[in-house]
Amino acid sequence: MLLVTLLCFAAGCAKNPADGTTAAEVKSPSSSSAAKSAPAAGAKVFTISEDSTIGFTGSKVTGSHNGGFKKFSGQFAVANGVISGSGHKLTIEVDSLWADNDRLTGHLKTPDFFDPAAFPQAIFELTSSEKADGGKVKLTGNLTLHGVTKQISFPAELNVQGNQATLKAEFFIKRFDFGIKFAGMANDLIRDEVVIKLDVKGVAKS
Repeated sequence: MLLVTLLCFAAGCAKNPADGTTAAEVKSPSSSSAAKSAPAAGAKVFTISEDSTIGFTGSKVTGSHNGGFKKFSGQFAVANGVISGSGHKLTIEVDSLWADNDRLTGHLKTPDFFDPAAFPQAIFELTSSEKADGGKVKLTGNLTLHGVTKQISFPAELNVQGNQATLKAEFFIKRFDFGIKFAGMANDLIRDEVVIKLDVKGVAKS
C-alpha cells in the first residue's frame, strides 16, 4: 500500500472504479453437502438468455480496462419478489473472456490471470435470496473462480414482468481472494479490486 501511495504521488493515480461501489461480502464457502431447497409452489422458472451481459472492470495505477464473458448459461426461479429455492447455477465459460484490448485479452487467458486451460468454468451457485433495503434483493452463493470457492453476498435489482425477468447488480470482489495475484509492472501495479457488472435476463416458458 505504501508503494502504491508513493507511485500515485509521483505519477498521479487514475481513480479506482471500485470506489463508491458495493463490496461483496466474502466468507468461507457454505457446505456443499447442505440440502438444496426446492422453489416455492408456483414459482416461475427463467432461463438465462443470450442477450444478458456479464462484465468486469479492472484497474491499475494509470488506468482501467473493461471486459466480460460471452458464453454462460443457467436458470433461476422467482416467487414473491425473490429468487426462490437454492442450487440455481450460473456457469461461465472462461475462455469466452474478452477485454477492450486484444493484447490484454490474450494476457488475461494466461496463468497470470484466469487461465481457462486449467480452470475452464467459473460457477456461481445460489444458496439464499432475501429482500433487502431499497427494494433490492440480497443474493448469497458459492462462487468458484480460478479453482477457489468463496461464499459471496451482494445486492441486486430483480424485476419480473410476465415471462421476462431482469437481474442487475454491480459490486466488487478482490481477485487475491481467488488466487489471481499477478502484480503488474512495478511502476504500474494492478489493483486487487475488480468490479463485477451483471445484467442478467431470463425468459420463462409461456
